[in-house]
Amino acid sequence: MDILTTIFERQKAFDDDLIQRRNLGHITREEWLQKETLAIMDELSELINEVNYKWWKNPKPLDEAAIKEELIDILHFWASMCSKMGMSAQDVLDIYMAKNQENFNRQEGKSAKSGYESEKTVK
Repeated sequence: MDILTTIFERQKAFDDDLIQRRNLGHITREEWLQKETLAIMDELSELINEVNYKWWKNPKPLDEAAIKEELIDILHFWASMCSKMGMSAQDVLDIYMAKNQENFNRQEGKSAKSGYESEKTVK
């Protein structure tokens, strides 16, 4: 079994348990997606506080364990959202690969969308 499939399965098991344990079965998929989007934003806020973004403050040493924990918190909510959208690990890979190729195409000036070309591409 691949890593992403394992993550998705574990997250779904947790979500199912949470819904049952906390009597959350009434929440719609749309509401879940809204809540999880907000949760990711909150986790991103916690992450940004770990990486010294405040240029007006003296930087503190990076706490790599805390940074990794925030990244995993984000992954939990992301995996939950993928599950609620019916995405499998294969779906994620397929969509990622297509978007990754499009991102390269944009940088190389080979996309239908203009304005992304790098200076090295434009001659």
